[in-house]
Amino acid sequence: MFDQSQPPRPRPVGIFVHHQGRGHIKRASDLANALPGWRPVTLFCAQPEAFVGLRPNVEVIALPSLFEPMGSEPDGSVDIATPDVLHCAPVGWPGIRAATARLAQWFDSADPAVFISDVSAELALFARICSVPHIMVRQHGTRNDPGHMAAYDAAIGLLAPFDAALAQPDWPKRHLEQTFFAGGLGVRADMPTRQKARNRLGIVADNKLAVVVTSGDPSGLSQAAIAVGARTFPAMQWVTLGNIARDWHATEPTNLTHEGWVDNAEDWIAAADVVISSTGNTTCHQVLAAGVPWLTIPEWRYFDEQVEKAKALARANAATVRDHAPSSAQAWRDAIRETLETHERARAKALYTPDAAVKAAHWLETRIAAFWGDRADHRVPATSGELS
Repeated sequence: MFDQSQPPRPRPVGIFVHHQGRGHIKRASDLANALPGWRPVTLFCAQPEAFVGLRPNVEVIALPSLFEPMGSEPDGSVDIATPDVLHCAPVGWPGIRAATARLAQWFDSADPAVFISDVSAELALFARICSVPHIMVRQHGTRNDPGHMAAYDAAIGLLAPFDAALAQPDWPKRHLEQTFFAGGLGVRADMPTRQKARNRLGIVADNKLAVVVTSGDPSGLSQAAIAVGARTFPAMQWVTLGNIARDWHATEPTNLTHEGWVDNAEDWIAAADVVISSTGNTTCHQVLAAGVPWLTIPEWRYFDEQVEKAKALARANAATVRDHAPSSAQAWRDAIRETLETHERARAKALYTPDAAVKAAHWLETRIAAFWGDRADHRVPATSGELS
């Protein structure tokens, strides 16, 4: 037992944060900020400048990217066959050596309470090899390969940044029992009402509005496809957010405008009569929180992440899904009609939990206490509300 006359030294929590896409960074930031103020948190990321608004007692350590070469790699370094237990493990990369060395040094000096991987199966298993308890962030996709299964089986818990209703039916029972579902983690969706959003945007109350949210990925929505949709509904204003793939043959009508990257995406989403987008984490939970009719068109991602998430949303009656952008006026009419007719606002909004970060932080503290037992550094703080 601890000497009660001296408060124990809080063990820090470490979080590896993938730097591609904003979802990983946002949910790591929210989780770190929701943990007790006395709990030190160290974030490891190849894009440390992306973190803003962190509370005191949270540090960010820059890591070399595990996925991008530095220019000094040997010829043929990616030609060596990758065993099934690994996903991205090229040989001879100095950046990977530097990143894992930095993590191993921190493991040894910090004596962490837990290491969270969001998301790398290799680093989750690396923590286990270093005798550090780890938690793996659970994502959608076909992840029944030996590498993912090993990372999940070796973890002391799994954290899913989405509602339990969006779990995949093929996930093993043992993993479901280890999973805490935090629908909306990383999305501060204080969504405005439709009227308030329209007032801020200067949109007349009864004007029809379609909002297209795209990442600009080459596999995502293109200018030509969106233009066909806008021409099909000339009485509806069409607005795109983000970058779109440009097509030389696209013929755009006057009811289509491109806003690019904006700081008020939540206003546009809340103001919309229908949203068309892929299924990235931030967009997903903003749309669910707004309860707006939603047509999802998944983009290519490793392990079919967006494809499986779209299927999960369809099973939960939270979105309409198309494998690709409608390619004709008739296909657009069918897709939009189905989206509007099958939409269940209450069902969609139920999949977003406003205090997901607080609940996830409390769950994390319970896992730390359960693992370390009488060597846990602090008692679990109380929280209001029921856990998901």
